[in-house]
Amino acid sequence: MNAADGPLAGRHLALYLTGEHSCSYLSERRARTLFVDPTAHIDGATYQALVDQGFRRSGSHVYRPACRGCAACVPVRVPVADFVPNRSQRRNWRRNSAELSLLDTPATFKPSHFELYRRYLRERHPQGGMADDASEGSYRRFLVERWGGSTRFIEMRLGERLVGVAVTDLLEQGLSAVYTFFDPTLSERSPGTFAILAQIEAARRIRAPYLYLGYWLRDSPKMRYKERFRPIEAWDGHRWVRFDRTRPLDLG
Repeated sequence: MNAADGPLAGRHLALYLTGEHSCSYLSERRARTLFVDPTAHIDGATYQALVDQGFRRSGSHVYRPACRGCAACVPVRVPVADFVPNRSQRRNWRRNSAELSLLDTPATFKPSHFELYRRYLRERHPQGGMADDASEGSYRRFLVERWGGSTRFIEMRLGERLVGVAVTDLLEQGLSAVYTFFDPTLSERSPGTFAILAQIEAARRIRAPYLYLGYWLRDSPKMRYKERFRPIEAWDGHRWVRFDRTRPLDLG
């Protein structure tokens, strides 16, 4: 990959395209994935440039969808300085921030994290491929192993009890939400929403402009929730397009 123009100018990265496989988000569709060479050295500037062009990270792999005839996966980010929570998000923040403590920790293996992760997958995503291989090795590869950049775990605690972990990458221009898992018995608190709000606040504290939320899919309920954080910006393949609260998220 050699982008003569734009943020990747002067950088050469080998990219690999997978064959077709089952789509992780839309069960009736087939997908292909474009991967950055996993042996390449990706510094902070390169990682930021890749994220700014719709790439995501899973373990040591940096990727983006490259599906035939489908553009359902839309990268989105929140401009944190302009973010205004809606009524439900304000209520979520008031309740949870009053009762839950947040602790920023290094991305290291802890048995308590792993056990919570396994419970989350088993009870919230029992049919998913991740639940089929919720081993310590797969967990380490996904969230803990060193990959070249900087990752933090934001712990959510109710008293001394660990109830959630938000995994987030530090970028030059913000934070990138990698994954969140939480105690399924506390689902009524909407800890996933609280995790995003906490990352928005963390980005504000370090005066970073964006929280990258990964892919939004109109037809996937588990990914569609991201459109509730407004204003939001979506990558259309060429530029980031802003959508305020009154404008439907539509790149068509």
